Amino acid sequence: MFAIVRTGGKQYRVAAGDKIVVEKIVGDAGSTVSLDDVLLAGEGSDLKDVSGLTVSAEIIAQAKGEKVIVFKKRRRHNYRRRNGHRQQHTILKITAIG
Repeated sequence: MFAIVRTGGKQYRVAAGDKIVVEKIVGDAGSTVSLDDVLLAGEGSDLKDVSGLTVSAEIIAQAKGEKVIVFKKRRRHNYRRRNGHRQQHTILKITAIG
C-alpha cells in the first residue's frame, strides 16, 4: 500500500519501510511522528478513501543538507557578498500507513 503525504510544503509518495528526507520536524531520533495530511492512498491501481488516514513514521536522525553558496555581485560598484546556508532536514522511516 502507498500514500501521498504533504509535509514541509512538499509531497512525498511513501510505502511501509521507506526512508525519506523531509524538512525539519521537531523531535528526537527514535521518536514517532504522525503525518496527518494524506492526499491519496491506494494499492496497485486501486485508490482508497483517505478520510481519517494517517501515516506513522519514526525519526531516524536530524541532519543538515549540503551547503549552498549565495553570491551577490554588482558590476563596477565594488560590491560582493558571499553567504552560505545549510538547510535542516529530518530523516524518516515510514512504519505504517493506516
